[in-house]
Amino acid sequence: MSKSARNRAQRSVLNQRQVPWGSIAFFTVIGLVAAVAIGYAFVQSRPSSADSSIAGLIQKDDLAQGHTSSPVQYDTTPPMGGDHDPVWQNCDSRIYDRQLRNENAVHSLEHGAVWITYTPGLAADQIDKLKGKVENTDYTLMSPYPGQDAPVILTAWGKQLKLQNASDARVDAFLRAFVKGEQTPEPGAACNGAKDAP
Repeated sequence: MSKSARNRAQRSVLNQRQVPWGSIAFFTVIGLVAAVAIGYAFVQSRPSSADSSIAGLIQKDDLAQGHTSSPVQYDTTPPMGGDHDPVWQNCDSRIYDRQLRNENAVHSLEHGAVWITYTPGLAADQIDKLKGKVENTDYTLMSPYPGQDAPVILTAWGKQLKLQNASDARVDAFLRAFVKGEQTPEPGAACNGAKDAP
């Protein structure tokens, strides 16, 4: 190859554009992060599959979370959330034989507990089934609730299910979905060390 041909070849190589690998990698990472963020936001905006698969589920949104030592007038029985006492009812698999003060139990719901209530006079075998569920599930509490409009009611923060029978398969579904579930304002906050008596 002649000297002039070699010089032309070298100039040709020098004049070729270099591939901007750094820029390509940077914008690829930014694109992936954006795609993940959009996907996450989409999944979070969709109703939980647990919500839609539990027939008869009642839902209440935008519940107040203030602390008060005064009695609170709730609009559901048992209450599903709202302002509540600064002291929670102990809810570490607790079974109470008397009605609880709403304001303390609601604080437990805020921490992620499920409150199982039943009408006084419910058959002993039904009560035993509910006790078994509570004894085997952390962040649960159980008590009689005079005047409720179903034999058994399961309540979590903003969620409630009314049942005719403690053997209903929806008991397990509700517990799986809502014990420290996505609806919980303070999931995993303390569930013991507070009010232990009804």
